[in-house]
Amino acid sequence: MTRKALPALDLAVVGHTNTGKTSLVRTLLHRRDFGDIRNRAGTTRQVASAPLVVDGQTLITLYDSPGLEDAPGVIDWLDRQPGTRHDGPERIHGLLTDPQARERFDHEVRVLDLMLNVDVALYVVDVREPVLEKYLDELAVLALCGRPLLVVLNFVASGYARESDWRDALARTGLHMVLPFDAVIRDPATERRLFEKLTSQLDDFAPTLEAWMEARADEEHSRLQAAVETIAEMLIDVAAAQRLAELDSEIDRARAVNALHRTVREREQACVDTLLDLYRFGREDYAEDDLPTSEGQWGEDLFDPDTLRHHGIRTSGHVGLGASAGAAVDVATGGLSLGAGTLIGAAVGAGVGLVRGFGGRFGDRLAGRVRLMVTESTLRLLAWRQLQLLAGLRQRGHASQAPLKAAERERWAEKKLPASLIRARRQPEWSALNPAAVPDSGRARAIVELGYALRQAVDEESARETAT
Repeated sequence: MTRKALPALDLAVVGHTNTGKTSLVRTLLHRRDFGDIRNRAGTTRQVASAPLVVDGQTLITLYDSPGLEDAPGVIDWLDRQPGTRHDGPERIHGLLTDPQARERFDHEVRVLDLMLNVDVALYVVDVREPVLEKYLDELAVLALCGRPLLVVLNFVASGYARESDWRDALARTGLHMVLPFDAVIRDPATERRLFEKLTSQLDDFAPTLEAWMEARADEEHSRLQAAVETIAEMLIDVAAAQRLAELDSEIDRARAVNALHRTVREREQACVDTLLDLYRFGREDYAEDDLPTSEGQWGEDLFDPDTLRHHGIRTSGHVGLGASAGAAVDVATGGLSLGAGTLIGAAVGAGVGLVRGFGGRFGDRLAGRVRLMVTESTLRLLAWRQLQLLAGLRQRGHASQAPLKAAERERWAEKKLPASLIRARRQPEWSALNPAAVPDSGRARAIVELGYALRQAVDEESARETAT
């Protein structure tokens, strides 16, 4: 069904130099590639625009503007001009048509010309700065343009924020439309409140703003659903992955173990890249950290027992660790014990379980051969790392400059693996990592089930955060 054409809203983002105007635009666009952000004054030199589009229709156009630098000079100039003092737009028009004023107040002229041609403006304040007279002068000059103005208190999450000082100062000037914000933190609820406040001031554009908020909420829901399904599909692939090896050939066993390691790492990286793309980030947003990664690649060995223990993930009580282990039972073997102690101990110590005589899942049961699988402990680490990454991306604003640091989340150390993941370990045909993989409705159902379980875990964690 075609959406009824709605009036397009022009929205200017204005404020003093280096207060985070471009950062705010990036956050509202969900685009980290908009504009140029540097830690110096005057980065934005020209007015730049970007559309917010729904179903092919531009509902809102955002305009990023140069920073105001000499509002006190503008006020002095205006006070010296003849004519009425109560027609703000006419006074601003006089400044814009004066050649000498245009040359003197280059940045201010661009901003004021924009203000006269938009429907509403966001005045961005860096609340880490003290309330100075020049900022109040800027608000006074902008008010002369006769456009609704919403003050955005940016960087309120900083430990140096002076939010209460700014609120008091703004109230004394008669400005009560104020919104606390932080452009480096992604918060859909705060973003929605911004557009709700605009709706309260702009009756003619209420349908436009409501349509945008509805579309953004749908997008957020779809993005999260796609993310958990991406993680679920990766986990099913890894849980069901197997490799055959000759029990009596050390070279063949080593080759098979290395092949499984490499395949699983590549599959996890593909999942990471998809999550980054869903949330419109890139590998450069990473640093070697708790995730942990290096230049966008995972820096920890997910097969290393020390890595598992570091993250609070215990290896299964049924699995021996180290070269001295004489037998091992993997959850996927159905209780089958193995001999060849040196081989088993080394392989299990590397996060790989061995299965012998696994029912001919690949159409054969060859005497003297073993099938290698990733252990349950490694699956736990994979699941935890992806949930960590998802949590970090959901909170990361597109103006963030610091590398991503994922928030701590409940680890799967003590949790039983979801039933769908356990079933996958008995279904090698479900894994796209296996040579004999075939399309299977059971795999599709398992991915849906696991995605639902992951979504519940994410929602429960979000609810706990909201409560605290």
